[in-house]
Amino acid sequence: MFLRPPLAFFLLCVITTSCSEPQNCEDIQKTYPVIACSTPGRDGRDGLKGEKGEPGQGLRGLQGPPGKLGPQGVKGDTGNPGPKGNKGDRGDCSAMETKLALVEQEMKSLKSELVKVKRVQSFSLGNQPGKKWYVVSKEKMPFSQVKALCDQLQATVASPKNDDENRAIQNVINDVAYLGITDEKTEGQFMYITGGSLTYSNWKKNEPNDYGSNEDCTVILTEGNWNDVSCSVPYKAVCEFPA
Repeated sequence: MFLRPPLAFFLLCVITTSCSEPQNCEDIQKTYPVIACSTPGRDGRDGLKGEKGEPGQGLRGLQGPPGKLGPQGVKGDTGNPGPKGNKGDRGDCSAMETKLALVEQEMKSLKSELVKVKRVQSFSLGNQPGKKWYVVSKEKMPFSQVKALCDQLQATVASPKNDDENRAIQNVINDVAYLGITDEKTEGQFMYITGGSLTYSNWKKNEPNDYGSNEDCTVILTEGNWNDVSCSVPYKAVCEFPA
């Protein structure tokens, strides 16, 4: 009569567990020849590492820190301009209008002061009905330097056109001074250095006489009369400014 498999398996487990010595197992085998009895063997060696499995279905871990920045790329082409925006609201011009009003007020004040300065200056320089200012140099110089001085002052060498202007020049000089009148271009034909023939003259008696054939310039004497002289002789300069 054979034991049923479950009962044989149960007896095998019991017998295997109860066998602590080889001798006991031999005695049991003699009694139950069908049952194989053995002692536990040593642990075997670890097998080869298996292949990587598929990713799991669980939650994904946290993202690691960003890596180092790479090199800057080439600058791309300029894009098309965007659409024109809506017209903005009108700005507040009150501050600008206030500043403009202040500037206009300052300009009026400066103009008023300029008028006063002109009146004082015209009085001190001997401004007369001819409506011109005349400035006399302190030093004497040849006519070429007189012209250069007046040009530097953005003026011209004084050239009276009537008795009033001639008298005004006479009132501001205290010595002989050059006038802007010469006959350097054509001998015997005195003209204004600014161009044009004389429209007025006040020559001294028997002048001009071109004494020594070298008198091409004109001076005004302290009495107001004119005389022709050499242009190389130093005399004072009289510069003329429009009023």
